Amino acid sequence: MKNGIERQIKAGYGDLRRSEKKAADYILEHMEQAAEMSIDRLAKEAQVSQPTVLRMLHALGFAGYKDFRYRLVSELAVKEPGGEQPSAEPMYGYTLGREDALEDIPSRMLSTATGMLEETMKNFSVKTYKRVVEALKSARMIDIYGVENSAVTAQDLLAKLLYLGLPCRYFEDYYYQRISAGTLTDQDVAVGISYSGASKDTVDVMRTAKKSGATTIVITNFQESLINKYADILICTSQEQFIYGNAIFSRMTQLMIVDMIYMGIIASDYDHYISQLDKGEKVVREKAYPEKDLPGSHR
Repeated sequence: MKNGIERQIKAGYGDLRRSEKKAADYILEHMEQAAEMSIDRLAKEAQVSQPTVLRMLHALGFAGYKDFRYRLVSELAVKEPGGEQPSAEPMYGYTLGREDALEDIPSRMLSTATGMLEETMKNFSVKTYKRVVEALKSARMIDIYGVENSAVTAQDLLAKLLYLGLPCRYFEDYYYQRISAGTLTDQDVAVGISYSGASKDTVDVMRTAKKSGATTIVITNFQESLINKYADILICTSQEQFIYGNAIFSRMTQLMIVDMIYMGIIASDYDHYISQLDKGEKVVREKAYPEKDLPGSHR
């Protein structure tokens, strides 16, 4: 189980400067050694300056280096009995070979999925998250674009935004997506979803949306993706390349981002959006069979 220091660093990692991330990376990889180091030694090992270390710690919510070291030493002292804990390194680039045993697949899949979700949080910026929530809330119209595996995420985002009463649309047909993107204005938002960032249809339609003046939000896996050229707001997931299983793991991280956006919108104006959800629930309930007619019910 990860300790609180590690969670705290990863939660704020996305908002750190590049030099601050070097210090954070060193701490994450050398927790036990860092607990014994002075600030000048840690800065030297991480190849950054002491002020950079302090800025990094303050950005992550620590009062200073003394506070950080005290908490780290305290957490390392409280270890579960049994000595060394087993390694939980994620198996990026998960492949399936003919020699793999069936009974090993569930745990390997879970390990890979957990690692990718944690890596997504490490790359996720809270400032970017807030910008996405505000952009969607204030949009006159929200267009959502995605093809193949990302179409699942697009449909999920569409459903959640509709439940919240936000004006949005998603067309599976590329030509409809292109036409709708061409009609957007500077009051609208376009959301492009592409794991690789190189899906031609999605890249082209995001280019059209940006040319139309819409605020563009991109959800992709890689910082250097082609689609990022057309992003006003960029959300990257794990940065890791998968050889097999892209359809599984890309979809998983994308859906987590959608859930985070959904919950963020609700939290931004709780009473209003809960009332919107209540309206949607009533509509859905009207389409459900009465409980007395369900199998196993007692008359």
